Amino acid sequence: MSTHNFSIEFFPPKTAEGAEKLRATRARLAALAPKYFSVTFGAGGSTQQGTRDTVLEIIGEGHEAAPHLSCIGSSRASLRAILEDYRSQGIKRLVALRGDLPSGYGAMDQASSEFRHANELVEFVRAETGDWFHIEVAAYPEMHPQARSPQDDVQNFARKVKAGANSAITQYFYNADAYFRFVDEAARLGATVPVIAGIMPITNYTQLMRFSDMCGTEIPRWIRLKLASYGDDTESIRAFGQDVVTQLCQRLLAGGAPGLHFYSLNQAGPTEAIWQQLVK
Repeated sequence: MSTHNFSIEFFPPKTAEGAEKLRATRARLAALAPKYFSVTFGAGGSTQQGTRDTVLEIIGEGHEAAPHLSCIGSSRASLRAILEDYRSQGIKRLVALRGDLPSGYGAMDQASSEFRHANELVEFVRAETGDWFHIEVAAYPEMHPQARSPQDDVQNFARKVKAGANSAITQYFYNADAYFRFVDEAARLGATVPVIAGIMPITNYTQLMRFSDMCGTEIPRWIRLKLASYGDDTESIRAFGQDVVTQLCQRLLAGGAPGLHFYSLNQAGPTEAIWQQLVK
């Protein structure tokens, strides 16, 4: 596994108690020696300060950290200030995203926004900072929920790569074939950067269904039925989820995926358990 690019994502805690819990989570996951930790950015930049604070704390602990940066609803001036700040802190990696629309943000707001797509953000970061940042972008093996078609979606991805992205992290998925097909189609368009597979541990059926409805991830029918059959038996859900996701990771790595990016949801146990199975 040491030859693979292995990373873990957190979201910025909103309370002092959440910050304490995340420190404990991070201490456990740091023992797995990931390449870096990434920290998400809320809709319309709503967690900007929390993202920055968490990233600086991680760096202060001696680990590499990558803040998420989203551009929808942001001005060039505000993004320029954030980039200058991150550079001055010695941050070398960014996850550049279009970002979720803030609530109440309509089509007119989007049309008047200085940035409308992630490739424009990547171009802007490159124009402002040259090669200072390693830029990660998002990839959607099962299609972005707002894309017009799978072909359009892969073309959007290729535009981000052409704009200067160094690598990509996928939305989570449970169908390895969708990932391999996406990588092949992107390569045919000249987008040959490493595409790291995004991995979501399965610990809670209701939560997983809610997330997947929002982001367009397909839960294979056999997994859905099996999870539903366990009802409130959280132990069985966790054990089955760990098994399914570990096998997915094994197949991805064996098939040539350059690495794994774990969506930890600020919990240590599920990622730890899968990782320990992979390094056996």
